[in-house]
Amino acid sequence: MTHTGNDTAGKTCVVAGIGLHYRTDGDRAKPCLVLSNSLGTDLSMWDAQAAALAGDFFVVRYDTRGHGQSASGGAPFGIDRLGLDVVALLDHLDIARAAVCGISMGGLTGQWLAIHQPRRLTHLVLANTAARIGGAAPWQLRAEQVRRDGMAAVADGAAARWFTPSFIAQEAATVARLVATLRDQDAGGYAACCEVLAQTDLHAAVGTISVPTLIIAGEHDPVTTLDDARWLQRQIAGARLASLPASHISNIEAADLFTEQLRTFLL
Repeated sequence: MTHTGNDTAGKTCVVAGIGLHYRTDGDRAKPCLVLSNSLGTDLSMWDAQAAALAGDFFVVRYDTRGHGQSASGGAPFGIDRLGLDVVALLDHLDIARAAVCGISMGGLTGQWLAIHQPRRLTHLVLANTAARIGGAAPWQLRAEQVRRDGMAAVADGAAARWFTPSFIAQEAATVARLVATLRDQDAGGYAACCEVLAQTDLHAAVGTISVPTLIIAGEHDPVTTLDDARWLQRQIAGARLASLPASHISNIEAADLFTEQLRTFLL
């Protein structure tokens, strides 16, 4: 299977009975970089990184199960399913090994892959994430809320969770676009991923990660804090830590700095 150039329309890979939407940028002959999105977003959150890095990498972005144009499948699933979706996508593209960069929920997926499928990874980048993100009860409540009331209530408060006040003021159009993406998410798919976050605690296993790892934290992130990132760094042998002047979605709020950290680490 040959893939070259930019796949602007995106494609679908069938995984465990559901369609997983993905897009590729760059030359198939280059090293592969997989980008995994955060809860409530889609693959477009990586536009800046894909544009900047497609000259050096075969960049693969995908909508996490239950997000964007990827189906959820209806039945409950766990973090293992999210990790195996990435394995299946790599198999579909005939890629033996790739660097994986995941942010927030995508960072949990990356941790699972490094723990359970290390042979498929060349590098691991964990951005704005933790071994456990929040507590089980709040995630269960949010899942129940969106199933009952839809996405509006969650979307209304998203900007303050994702970005600093100064970024919200200066980049209103960018923030509005991301909030609109969240508002348009399928409530069932979003709720299913909230339940994944409720269940997932990797504290006992992250110390086994041996893949070269970069951890990126937002200095102003109230969701996955700098202390969470420092804990991960202490557990993962040889891990590097970079902190950026940003809140939770640091690859957008500090896009150039984030991309430069990726490039320096991966090349």
